[in-house]
Amino acid sequence: MAWPYLPAYFFAGVFFANFVPHFVSGVQGRTFPTPFASPPFRGPSPPRVNVLYGLGNLAVAYALLSLVGDFEPRSALHAGAFGLGLAAWSLLITRSLARIKWGQA
Repeated sequence: MAWPYLPAYFFAGVFFANFVPHFVSGVQGRTFPTPFASPPFRGPSPPRVNVLYGLGNLAVAYALLSLVGDFEPRSALHAGAFGLGLAAWSLLITRSLARIKWGQA
């Protein structure tokens, strides 16, 4: 059992969760906060930056799944680690965006 690979699969889920809102906002032509904005993580970044940032997150997620260990999507353990990272980061993104939207940042 290659348990040391499970954190890589967890963080692949984290990066995939971060890919989705940036990429979707970017292709819709909407601004969205990125680390490159002013202020970082709170200010709006242009759609092109979001598409590129989202694709960078997707590339990291793919690398973690394909290059680290032997990811098997049919394995409950592997898929569970990925899904846990995806769910955890999605909830953190939701909380962060709600704070920004309602001015509690």
